[in-house]
Amino acid sequence: MASMKDVARLAKVSVSTVSRVISRSVPVDEKTRLQVEKAIRKLQFKPNLLASGLRSKSGQVIGLAVPEILHPSFNAIIKYVEESVRSEGLQLILGNTHNDFEIEAQFIESLVRRHVDGIIFSRVSDQSSILHVVNKSHVPVVVLDRALDTEDIPTVVLDNYKAGVLAAEHLVMLGHRKIACVAGHSNILLSRERLSGFSDTLRQHGIQLGHDRVYEGNFRYETGKEAVQKFFTDGVEITAIWAQSDLIAFGAMAELERMGIAVPESISVMGLDDIEFARIAVPALTTVKQPFEDMCRKAVELIMLQTRKEKLPSKRFVLAPELIVRNTTRSPRGSL
Repeated sequence: MASMKDVARLAKVSVSTVSRVISRSVPVDEKTRLQVEKAIRKLQFKPNLLASGLRSKSGQVIGLAVPEILHPSFNAIIKYVEESVRSEGLQLILGNTHNDFEIEAQFIESLVRRHVDGIIFSRVSDQSSILHVVNKSHVPVVVLDRALDTEDIPTVVLDNYKAGVLAAEHLVMLGHRKIACVAGHSNILLSRERLSGFSDTLRQHGIQLGHDRVYEGNFRYETGKEAVQKFFTDGVEITAIWAQSDLIAFGAMAELERMGIAVPESISVMGLDDIEFARIAVPALTTVKQPFEDMCRKAVELIMLQTRKEKLPSKRFVLAPELIVRNTTRSPRGSL
């Protein structure tokens, strides 16, 4: 197996020059770079990018941390971040923080120790306090999806308030007035923003979203089932449910089906995210689309600008949601 010394000998340069070509840490003149790359190809040399990163502080690696790797919305984030990172000729290190502050801190600290070129992460909740570690290390960072609006760091988020507005407007336009919302945990800003947009818009149409019509849980399937059980146990009359994630919506639909309640004939259900299954489910899910691909591309772009020491056009990018009408919403019975 060829070594860096073998490459240097064949290219007639120093080992440090080979290292600089591989790590791109210091500019190398074009002729020398081509010599080294030719030698690498001829010897089929496979550089240890992580090891070279520990020495040169440029491992050509981006770190990504997500709270829950199996959740479909984070599946989408992983997919699109990886594609964007790969298009830049870099590699991705992925960490699942399991919605746990300690795991989140340990993983991000490990990324800093490895001298990754940048870190993209979606925090566990508003209480995450790991940014001080990143800031002290001067590693380029972007907070994606779960960000705070008070932070002076690059962030890429959905316009979550507008997502709530779109959901409320759609249900009101169909004629619904007995409406419920199944929300994510209130310790996550985007959950509160979505609920504010939803309730404010309903109020503008003369509809009060009482506490009995809001169920707070997490963004998982089980939350949807639990919410429906709670609404019916408490005798809350509803004709429509907006779930703050598609996975919640599918849980709600499953529980309604178990109870013999048809969607959308008896109760309309809509979600948020537009995960792949939303399009192929029967009935297909009405939802508010998150532009995951655009969000992830922007996050990687901001990392690359920081690595090149270029000025960012802005530190906060808020992308617009889109209403996707399918087959799980309709006008309530008796309204036509």
